[in-house]
Amino acid sequence: MSKYLFEPAAPVSVEVSGSDARFPVNRIFCVGRNYAAHVREMGFDPDREEPCYFTKSARCIVPSGSEIPYPPATANYHHEIELVVAIGRAGFELAVDEALSVVFGYTCGLDMTRRDLQTASRESKGPWDIGKDFENSAVIGRIRTVEEIGHPASGRIQLSVNGRLRQDSDLENLIWSVPEIIAHLSQLYRLEPGDLIYTGTPDGVGPVGPGDRIAGSVAGVGDIELTISS
Repeated sequence: MSKYLFEPAAPVSVEVSGSDARFPVNRIFCVGRNYAAHVREMGFDPDREEPCYFTKSARCIVPSGSEIPYPPATANYHHEIELVVAIGRAGFELAVDEALSVVFGYTCGLDMTRRDLQTASRESKGPWDIGKDFENSAVIGRIRTVEEIGHPASGRIQLSVNGRLRQDSDLENLIWSVPEIIAHLSQLYRLEPGDLIYTGTPDGVGPVGPGDRIAGSVAGVGDIELTISS
């Protein structure tokens, strides 16, 4: 039996609708610039180039309904609502028409972003890690299985802050669809059960501060809530 110098961190997991078994999180992949209107608001051309990816640590996961502190080292903390894909089977070098076979289910997510740090990294041609991969930055709702909801390809995705609508679009506006994302990502990584894919956010991203309450949803998938503590 292995001995450790200190107690290992507990496994990270996500609640599954209708089950007392939880989804253990392996890796978190995120797709950047995947709605044309959001690409434009960030100052880029929305031509359909290859998907842009970044990652977050599983330790960034925080469940919907949580109250979290305003993060350190930023003065421009942004919300980004996303459809999240939960991978339930291994897959490598998948074709688009077989990509959905590895999906366990779907949920809502918030890719919380230290925008000022991300922008500074981008301008210096450095990695996005400090702007994206930090504590409590991967908010996630309860996963609903494919058997329960199928594979959503359209439906409203929206987010409000303190009751005021900020983001409002439709999944059909994804530049790269879910099967295309999975197939492309599987050329770069051997996808494994427990992987999560945050598929990108629509336009309307913006800052939040202490005391703000975020509420969002993806039609047919679920809701998500987050409060920034005062």
